[in-house]
Amino acid sequence: MELFQLVGIAFVTAVAALLLKGTKPELAFAVTVAGSVILLLFVFDILKDGVGIFGDIAKETGLDLALVKALLKMVGIGYIVEFSAGILSDFGQNSVADKLVFCGKVLILILAVPILESVLGLIRRLLEFA
Repeated sequence: MELFQLVGIAFVTAVAALLLKGTKPELAFAVTVAGSVILLLFVFDILKDGVGIFGDIAKETGLDLALVKALLKMVGIGYIVEFSAGILSDFGQNSVADKLVFCGKVLILILAVPILESVLGLIRRLLEFA
């Protein structure tokens, strides 16, 4: 059911922005941003229930919860940056969108360092047993 609500919000936003684009382009941008924020808030509300599953998986497998949180942050950054860059591209701001994507990749790289350290520590422990 949530999918139909998301699609409805997206279509209403798109139609409203298209109708305003010819007469009031600044309002078209505002409508697009507002609709996009509503979509994001709606999805975040849905996802907050599902995030707890990852904590359960971490407990069952013995993974460090901090690593799972870092992984979820990395995925979240990727989605938010992609979403935001798409909006910027829609309004002809491809240069800014490209810089945003680059910044998102840098943030993901920084968040990946503890995961890399954990993997290297696991490899070191495995080599000690060999």
